[in-house]
Amino acid sequence: MAEIQPLRGWRYNSALSADIDTYVSPLFDVVSAKQREALYRNPLNSIHLSVPRADDPAAAAAARLREWQTSGVLRQDELPGIYAYYQYFRLPGSAREYCRKGFMCHIRAYDWAEDVVLRHENTLPASVSDRAELLARTQFQTSATHGLYRDEGFELETYLDEAMRAPLCETEEDYQGARDVLAVIQDAAIIRRFQAGLAGRQVILADGHHRYEGSLANRHARRAAHPAATGRELWNYHLMYLTNAAADDLRILPTHRLLLEMPGNLDDAELLARLAAYFTVVPKDDANDLPEIIAGKKWAFGLYLDGMAYKLRLRPEVHGQLNWETTEEVKALDLTVLHFFVLEKLLGVVGPDAQRAWPGVAYVRNFAECLQRVDRGEARAAFIVNEVSMAEVAAVCHSGAVMPPKSTFFYPKTIGGFLFSSIADDEAGNLFADYFQAPAL
Repeated sequence: MAEIQPLRGWRYNSALSADIDTYVSPLFDVVSAKQREALYRNPLNSIHLSVPRADDPAAAAAARLREWQTSGVLRQDELPGIYAYYQYFRLPGSAREYCRKGFMCHIRAYDWAEDVVLRHENTLPASVSDRAELLARTQFQTSATHGLYRDEGFELETYLDEAMRAPLCETEEDYQGARDVLAVIQDAAIIRRFQAGLAGRQVILADGHHRYEGSLANRHARRAAHPAATGRELWNYHLMYLTNAAADDLRILPTHRLLLEMPGNLDDAELLARLAAYFTVVPKDDANDLPEIIAGKKWAFGLYLDGMAYKLRLRPEVHGQLNWETTEEVKALDLTVLHFFVLEKLLGVVGPDAQRAWPGVAYVRNFAECLQRVDRGEARAAFIVNEVSMAEVAAVCHSGAVMPPKSTFFYPKTIGGFLFSSIADDEAGNLFADYFQAPAL
């Protein structure tokens, strides 16, 4: 199924890697405006390659990349490898330190129809075009997308643990509070074990749908321009961070919904009355208890409205009214229920496409921020949700459908600038390439 390949990674030189925290950056779609400004002030920070700021951003990134490669800011490893990547983190309110174990490699950029890499989200065409243009101009990947495979036997973790005894670099604490550690496996026999371990498996794309589709767009363009291509050119591959979904260190955090406006000047009393047609609505004394009150309950939500807290739970008999053309796996999701019965039925924003484009809803991960923004008058109401489970993500992926927008937030995110991957033509033809490749597909 999934074909993976080692790569000769590009990394910050040894002197800069000793202070790697200074040069890594958040992913392009989560970096805040404030973070961007701080990172742009460092002329060597990786954000200049991942989110370049210029009239022609892609050209600016390509020029800076050439400069960094020529001057030795970035250096390429001599041997190909599989790069072990561990992220140590804690969750709010817990003293336990988790360690998410995974590895970075090249994976063939499979079209969705090939049913090897599975998606659970739709993408925004403008963001895909942005990523595709940047990749086309630089032929350089600045951060790995996150993919999930499943191996109940945990065969590959033994090799990853061994590699971590000699790390290449590590952060003290990245922007999200995680500690990131990078190591490399360059033993050819072990790399073959990794290839064999993924060869019979599908991969669920957890995070990075826009960057992955950018790679697909780049591959299609290159293939059209080179009809005699063998299928082994590096532009057929994509940089991915793969983790084992069978591990207990996989965390998906909830993303709550803020209503920034009420269509038709709907007042609070009318909103509650309309909700009562579909949900049981129970007032609660303390809004801070809402996450605990709804935890583990199907089709249950918290509502914070004008300083008042409510528990909402869908009346089971009305679920059959959910008539979107999608799979039963998607219809069963809490967030589908919320989007259909609140955004569509109550507020009149009809259909997933319209809801994705509607500016009246904001997606916020921090529960306290939701309450604060309602209290400050920046939002009319906050809908508090449970997290999506990995089993739900897998079920939706295998059903061939997609979830409502912003359904999943896999934590922690990978970081940019830890490992770079080149898919340029001059990378091909090295002494190691043929050894790890099966016959052309």
